Amino acid sequence: MSKNYWNNRWKNRETGWDIGAVSAPLKAYFDQIEDKSLRILIPGCGSAYEAEYLMENGFSNTHIVEISPEAVKVFKNRYPSFPKHQIFEKDFFELNEKFDLIVEQTFFCAIPPSMRTLYVEKMHDLLNENGKLIGLLFDFPLDQGPPYGGSKKEYTTLFEPYFELEKLEQAYNSIPPRAGREFFINFRKKGNV
Repeated sequence: MSKNYWNNRWKNRETGWDIGAVSAPLKAYFDQIEDKSLRILIPGCGSAYEAEYLMENGFSNTHIVEISPEAVKVFKNRYPSFPKHQIFEKDFFELNEKFDLIVEQTFFCAIPPSMRTLYVEKMHDLLNENGKLIGLLFDFPLDQGPPYGGSKKEYTTLFEPYFELEKLEQAYNSIPPRAGREFFINFRKKGNV
């Protein structure tokens, strides 16, 4: 799961997770947000269609973090006007910033299951008070990966100590290959843990 691993996947165009556009569940969520000043992060962003969509819709405080230089290059070539200072080309776990909203889109499923608790703790740390983690988590058995699956029970156990689980339910508007296989999440950061 190293930088070289992900960079080689991008160089060899082994990016089966890339759907070529912002996913419908995330677009629907973004479209109902009224506060365009939110400081937003998309970790493990890959092609970052979500970041592009947010910027084009007035969310000018959108940031991305990606470990693969090749993925960052692909994004910059496709969207050259994205502010360079809002692109973090580094390991997500080394990021030390604060955000109001973090968007999960095929990042959690890409990290080794042994790192899931670290992921939850880091998300909690990166969010401002009352910040939210929203996005999609896969709903299929944990298997060989990536992508690594998971279950509602596992996600509840992992996230509940750190977040109010305001929504953890089957996404109703997934793309056909993922229909019935992903949860939409909306988790609010808990205070002291």
